[in-house]
Amino acid sequence: MKVELPRPVPLAGQVLVRVHASGVNPLDTKIRAGKAAHAKQPLPAVLGLDMAGVVEEVGDGVTTLQPGDEVYGMVGGVGGLQGTLAEFVVANAGLVALKPKSLSMRDAAALPLVTITAWEGMIDRAKVHEGQRALVHAGAGGVGHIAVQLAKAFGAEVFATVSAEKRHFVEEFGAVPIDYRTLSTEQYVNNMPEGRASMLCMTRWAVRRLTRRLLR
Repeated sequence: MKVELPRPVPLAGQVLVRVHASGVNPLDTKIRAGKAAHAKQPLPAVLGLDMAGVVEEVGDGVTTLQPGDEVYGMVGGVGGLQGTLAEFVVANAGLVALKPKSLSMRDAAALPLVTITAWEGMIDRAKVHEGQRALVHAGAGGVGHIAVQLAKAFGAEVFATVSAEKRHFVEEFGAVPIDYRTLSTEQYVNNMPEGRASMLCMTRWAVRRLTRRLLR
């Protein structure tokens, strides 16, 4: 349903962003269906977590961003905060970052939730590093394909579970594909070369933690 709403006004510490592209994640569909208990949004509401766009205005105290900056981030859509499926959105300045020039608005809008989730699991918690072997489950998935690239960027040798028809995705990122349909978890772990493997298995807790941060 299309509804005309007043243009948001940024308060201190906030920025007003003209949205050029919005991301849609599985979590968005769960919020819409009222099934995400950790990310409740009173309805009717403007939904949407991720976005990319251009800063229109900055609130008092914002010094890191200015009008005209291209930005992206996971900025709303939970706990009563307006979401990103709109022409404009107000966001806390700390929740957005400058968009890489090499990415289109559409590509950037698809990244925030999955990238933050992968970073927290692979870097903050697993602390993957050079010389380590990393195992990423669902390496062709939204979070998984980012986790594979992060692990490679940090110097790890990466293995990723994937279906046979999608193995080319992880191979393009430099990971060794493992067909989870033909090997059990125990089998493919035991078949890995000797050495420590950091296992990363993304579960719902990671996304819960991220959405709760928006409510702080």
